[in-house]
Amino acid sequence: MTARATDRARYDRATAHLDAPLALVDLEAFDANADDLVRRAGGKPVRVASKSVRCRALLERVLARDGFAGIMSFTLAESLWLARSGFDDVLLAYPSADRAGFAELAGDPKLAAAVTVMVDDVAQLDLIDGARGGGREVVRICLELDTSLKLLGGRVRVGARRSPLHSPAEVADVARAVARRPGFRLVGIMAYEGHVAGVGDAVAGRPLRSRAIRLMQAAARRELAERRGAVVRAVRAVVPDLEFVNGGGTGSVQHTAAEDAVTEIAAGSGLYVPRLFDNYTSFHGRPAALFAQPVVRRPGVGVVTVLGGGYPASGAAGPDRSPVPYLPEGLRYDPQEGAGEVQTPLLGSPADDLLIGDKVWFRHAKAGELCERFDVLHLVEGDTVTATVPTYRGEGHTFL
Repeated sequence: MTARATDRARYDRATAHLDAPLALVDLEAFDANADDLVRRAGGKPVRVASKSVRCRALLERVLARDGFAGIMSFTLAESLWLARSGFDDVLLAYPSADRAGFAELAGDPKLAAAVTVMVDDVAQLDLIDGARGGGREVVRICLELDTSLKLLGGRVRVGARRSPLHSPAEVADVARAVARRPGFRLVGIMAYEGHVAGVGDAVAGRPLRSRAIRLMQAAARRELAERRGAVVRAVRAVVPDLEFVNGGGTGSVQHTAAEDAVTEIAAGSGLYVPRLFDNYTSFHGRPAALFAQPVVRRPGVGVVTVLGGGYPASGAAGPDRSPVPYLPEGLRYDPQEGAGEVQTPLLGSPADDLLIGDKVWFRHAKAGELCERFDVLHLVEGDTVTATVPTYRGEGHTFL
């Protein structure tokens, strides 16, 4: 049997007592992926991106491993919940307008010590001050640097539209505003190079596009390494005791870790390895998170229909945002229907070996978004489910 066929047999045995739909995490693959992130980080700590995991039990598991330290969260409400749950180093990766959350943060010494919030505009400091509601705790601040690559005098931009702070002078100006302002303490800088860390450079069947991506990413890494170093020097001139400089993502861990200015790496998707992370030359992970849908119809030769499965991922709409049928190998969508809300027909010769009630295993396009569809994850070791743990959704939280 192929390695994938062996995995399918294991997963089917492990979940034989469970009805689909269901989601699982293969702990052997999860742990191997964690080890690979630590190896690529080259001794710098890896901060876990919670949006790519969305399960407290698995956050606890990975943070118990050597080489990992801290969480990068995605909403203020989530940050406060994690801090109340005992996580003592939570960096909120995005600015927030959650006034009630800021009032809670500024009024609680434990939360204020554990949570760092993201800022890239003085107006965000105004919002936090206006939301304090009498809370006097010092709010920890991280500044976000725009990592985009600008070419032809800025007429061409490559990268996500995030922070407006691009130059060392712009970041230093906001750093001075934070340093002068009572009730705030600047502790960190974050710079996420999504056009490098989140874009695969080996697109199947697209050799010219892949080469163009590799050339772009090489240029982007060179430009950002120089600029990020200058930004850190400029900010340290204002705040010498800066605690951390965070950078990277699953697809750029080893490149970002090589920069002297960076003190820690962010990564999360590399633990589950969803399908969007198949197209990289810099690393190869093991798919660890999958979901199963049951066969409910056999419409004809070479066709089965499974229940549901239409779980598109966020981002620009396109085929790469859909889950992919993974096990058994050889199944594909009907191009006229794709992945459906209530039912999904699948084509291919393996369909003829599937019976009503059998499981078809899928991989989601993006990591943590799978957990918005399932309230529990079944943790598999070998061919046994050794634990069943709640996702954020299973604990009653849908933060976005």
